[in-house]
This record gives sequence, structure tokens and C-alpha cells, in this order.
Amino acid sequence: MICILLRTLLLLGILVTQPLMAEQLLPGDIVKIKFPGEQAFNQSFQLDLNGNITLPEIGAINLKDKSIHRAKIILVRHLKTVYKDLSKFSIRLQERRLSVRVLGYVKTPGPVDLPANSNVQMAINSAGGLAQGAQLNKLQIRRGSEVLSFDFKRYLDTGDSSLLPKLQPLDTVFVPASPLIGNVQVDFDARTLLASGDAGGTKDSVTVFGEVHRPGTFGYKGDTNIVEMIMRSGGVTRYAGIEQIRVIHKGEPFPFNMREYLDTGDKKLMPQVHRGDVIFVPQASDQVQSGVRTAYVIGEVFKPGALEIKPGTSFFDLLATAGGPTRFAETRQIRILHSNGRVSRFDLQRHTEGNSRGKLPQINPGDAILVPEKTDMNEKSWLKIAPNRAVRIIGAVNRPGRYEWANEMTLLDLVAHAGGPVAAADTSHLQVLHTGKNMLATTETFDLKKFLERGGDIRSVPKIRAGDTVVIPELPKDPNDNRSQWVRQSSDRSIYILGEVGAPGRYAFNEELDFLDILAAAQGPTQHADLANIRITHRRNGDNKVSSLNLHLFFQSGNEKLLPTVLNQDVIFIPGRNRAWLEKPKESVVRVLGAVARPGRYTFASHMTVLDLLAEAGGPHDQALQHKIMIISAQGAKNKSVRFNLVAFSKSADFSKLPAIKAGDTLYVPSREQSSWYRFVSTLRESMTVISFAHLVGI
Repeated sequence: MICILLRTLLLLGILVTQPLMAEQLLPGDIVKIKFPGEQAFNQSFQLDLNGNITLPEIGAINLKDKSIHRAKIILVRHLKTVYKDLSKFSIRLQERRLSVRVLGYVKTPGPVDLPANSNVQMAINSAGGLAQGAQLNKLQIRRGSEVLSFDFKRYLDTGDSSLLPKLQPLDTVFVPASPLIGNVQVDFDARTLLASGDAGGTKDSVTVFGEVHRPGTFGYKGDTNIVEMIMRSGGVTRYAGIEQIRVIHKGEPFPFNMREYLDTGDKKLMPQVHRGDVIFVPQASDQVQSGVRTAYVIGEVFKPGALEIKPGTSFFDLLATAGGPTRFAETRQIRILHSNGRVSRFDLQRHTEGNSRGKLPQINPGDAILVPEKTDMNEKSWLKIAPNRAVRIIGAVNRPGRYEWANEMTLLDLVAHAGGPVAAADTSHLQVLHTGKNMLATTETFDLKKFLERGGDIRSVPKIRAGDTVVIPELPKDPNDNRSQWVRQSSDRSIYILGEVGAPGRYAFNEELDFLDILAAAQGPTQHADLANIRITHRRNGDNKVSSLNLHLFFQSGNEKLLPTVLNQDVIFIPGRNRAWLEKPKESVVRVLGAVARPGRYTFASHMTVLDLLAEAGGPHDQALQHKIMIISAQGAKNKSVRFNLVAFSKSADFSKLPAIKAGDTLYVPSREQSSWYRFVSTLRESMTVISFAHLVGI
């Protein structure tokens, strides 16, 4: 029973698979191969356009028009040369594909791979879709030597898929170009096609050209008159000579006066239009218009020319009739050239903004309104702006140069129009050079930096007039880097710092800076600086005054009241600690003499003690009489001497017993050689030497 069931299932399997094995393989088909033990074969393979399948180890094998059974035999025969056990090798058709080519007026022509049930529209979409200018009613399918034409436009209008031929493998879908397309490939859209007319050829069409808005070739629809054809071409332009229109029929011209027809409405004046006719609308001949009632509008208006004026015609009437100013018009500088030779100006923009108190200019016959062209910022010819309506801005701005000026503008407008100051601009000392009467110029200084940071009365901003010059100076560079740059900084807005600083020199200064700012700009004091004896020379109004500063006290207390007020032209001098002793007056130093490591003159401050002074001098020697240190001070006309016992102080550590010391005193540390006991011992030693010598001589 089981054998009969197996035999029946096997028979059913053969019957089921037999139709599949009888199917022929076509280009584009995808087959599935199973080859146990060989991973490279266990995948899907597709037949190319030539029907070849490319397998590992054996390369390309043509399976076109082969059944699955025949394809397996061919593949096994080739694989036997490489592999031994092919008993489990199998192949089956996995998917039926449709490989066709789409050429002509499509966006990406070339071969496309489609599902088996695809149609022409799917093939065209796979090729990127139709390109602009494709002729939809004459598409072709080329199958070998056979050419099938069909109307794709009709299919798009109706949606009837029966109008589309069924695709077969290796078919070629060809999309032709519209006859409206010329011999040169250009990009255009549907409006471009309509601009040249709506006819594909000249056999059943009418050509309209000349002074019409859309000249081209238009389809002849029968019983058409000349006015209808001109309307289909967009109508005539403003330059058309409608009295001299020509209709050319079979080589013979027929005139048509459209103005007369429009005035009378007589249809007999219209010539008949036939297939293949040509309609020409000529340009009206230019005639010079002049007369006792003529005014002229010239320059940057849309329709310049001569205009007839009537009593009561205003300036705006003429300007509006001329089409108004163009986008390139300089409406601030309109000129009226009067017939008597006088020239007047009119600011149209200011008038439209409501800032003008004057009346509109009176225009009379023979006058001309000139609307000049706007000056371009990049225009090389700067002479287009007259000096009496221009200002100059020079110095540290991004775009220095000459700029057209209007009275409602301010200094801030000018700086902004010039691109603003550069990073190195000294906006604290902006200068305005005013051109006055009798060719005399005056200079006005303005602190723009302070105004921008703190604000203030806008009326304090200098008033600018046409002909003025604005100068924004540049901050000087580091004099250590470029020694020649210091001359660019004016001395009346500079401050000097000399002595023991990192970068002594002349620096720009303003009211917002203080003593620490200028000290930091000079890279601070060096390690040899004597911060207790800084000197500031104030040079205001020729009355020089010197003040002193102990910067140590500021660093200890943080009291900013100790810092002096410095102004422009002041001189800050920071001395060195080891300068020549002759530079120090005796009233500011203390002398240390005797048995110390470094006797000499030392700068003394009120907060120092005798211990600080001894430490500054290196301390007493080993031979010093530390219990007999003398302090000599001058009190008026008398001198006073005080003894100090350093040995006793070191045992008691009573700071209240330290003697007072002040600038001008002398500290003397005696040596043991000056004591009575040392002199007695020295005399005794000398006597013993003489006695010993005499005794030796006596022997």
C-alpha cells in the first residue's frame, strides 16, 4: 500500500513539474541553483540580454530558449570538468522577468528590467519617464524587423490598456521627438512649445511673425480671419505698425489696415486667411514728435519719449504716462531741464516719504524731465557723483570711498554704508573734516566708541553735509614689532610708559582707561622694577607736575584710591631697584655701613624696621659686634645716635624695643677689630713676638 502511494506521489510530482521544465528560458529570467557543499552556487542567477548566465569556475553559458531540463544537462556537462559529485545539483525557474530597451525621448534611455506582466507605461517610467518634447501619438515597439506604432496619448486620455501592445523580451520601445523641436537640443518647457505656435508643420498651418507677442506657426482651423490669428499669437506689441499689416497668400501680399477696421468695423477690409499663409506685422516707423505742447521724459523710465501736455498736466501725470521710474532710477536726483536753460532738482523719494515741504515742479511745453541712473557702489567711474552731493569716508573702514549723500542721513548711516569699522579702528577719535565758507576746513572729533557703548543724545553726533570728509584712524601696532608704526599715533591722544616694563613705549589712550590698563598694555613691570617708587609726570596745559606711587600698597590693600589719575600726554616711569646710587636723593634712602654683607644705600619705606634694613644688606658679618649696632639720625640741626643690641633682641623678641628708623638715617655695624679688648690682645701678641725675637738673637 505504501509503495503504491509513493508511486502515485512521484507520478504527480512528475506531472506537476513537467510543464515548468518545458518552459524555455528567456533573457532576464532568474533561476535558482542548489549545489550542496558549494556555497557559491546556492543563490539566484539572472540571464543577461544575450541569454547568458555566469557561474563560478565555468564562466558564461548561454541558456537562451533552453528548457529547465535542458539547462540542467548543459550545466552539468560543463561542471563535470571541475566537480565530481553532481548527483544533487538542481536548477529551477525562480522568477520570469522582462528585459526590454527604452530609447528616444526619455530621461534615461537604455535597458530596463521589469516584471513579466509589465506594460509600456511601466517600461517608460523605469527609463526615468518621458522627456519634454516627446511626441506621444507615434510611439513605436521594434521587435526584430517588425515595427509596431501606437498612440500613447490616446491611452493617457482614456486609460484603455488594450491600446498598448504587449511587451515581449528584447523588445525596444522608441519614443520619437515632436516635430516642433529643432536640430539643436535645448531645455524648454510646455510654455516654450506654445510660444512658437501650436502646429507641427507648415502644410496645414498659418505663420504669424513681426511685432506680435508670440510669433510662430499655428494650426489652420478653417474659416479663420486675420484678427483671430493675431490674437492666437498674443496680440500686437506697442511698437506694431497696425496700419501696414501684410498677408502673403501664394507669394502675393495683401495689405490690411487694422486701425481702419477697428474704426469702421467693416469686415470687407479683412483679407481671407488660407492654409499656408504668412501674416507679417511690421514695426511702426519712428517719427520725431515736437510741437508747442510737447514735453519730454528721458532717462530711467519705462517709456521715455515726447509727450503732449495739456493745461493742468502735472509732473506726476507726465511721469506716470512715461511708465514711471525703473528699478535703476535715482529718484533723489531728478532734474527738470527748463526750455529757458534753467535746471532745477527734485527729490521724488523724499517727497513720497512726506519729508518735503516744497511743491511739485511746474512743467511747461519744451521742458524735459531727466531721471538719472542710480550710481552703483561697484562703479569704477566715481565721477558720476558730483562733489556737491557726495561725502568721503577714509581710514579704518571696510569700504572707504566716496558716497552719495542725502540730508536726512546721519554719521551712523555713513559708517554703516561703508561696511563699518575694521577690527583695528580707533573709533574713540573719529574725526569729521567740515568744508566751510571761503574754502576753510574745520575738524571735529567724536568718541564713537563711547556713544555706541553708553548711548547718549543723538544730537551730539556730528552733523554731516555734502563735501565733508570722515576719518576713522587706525590703532597703532605694537612698536616692538614695527618701530615705524608709532608715528601714526598722535601725541595728544597717547600716553608714555618708560622704565622697567615689558614693552615700554607710546600707547593710545582714552578716558575709559586707567593706570592699570596702560600698565597691562605695556606687558606689566619686569622683575627688576622698583614698584615702591613709581613716578608719574602730568603734562597738562604746560604745567608739569610729578606724583609718586607705591604700587606695593595697592597690591596689599586693593584700595583703588591709591592709583593716580592719568591722562593723555602723561609719562609713567617705573625705575629699577638696582639703579645707580647717585639717582637716589639722600632724603629717600638709608645708609648701611660696617660689618654687613652688602654695605650701601637702600631705599627705605615707612613700614620697614631695622631688621628689614639689615636683611636687605645681607645681614652682619661673623666679626660684627651685633650688640653695639649704632643708628645715627638727623633731627633738625642736631644728630642723634642710638645703640641697638641685636643679640639681646634675639633672646627677648620684644618688637617694642626696636629703635625707630626713617629715611636719611645711617645704620653702622661695628667690627670686633675696633673693640678695646681686640686692640689689647693685638698689642700683647706683638710684644711677645719682639721678646721672642730678642731671645733668639741673644742665643
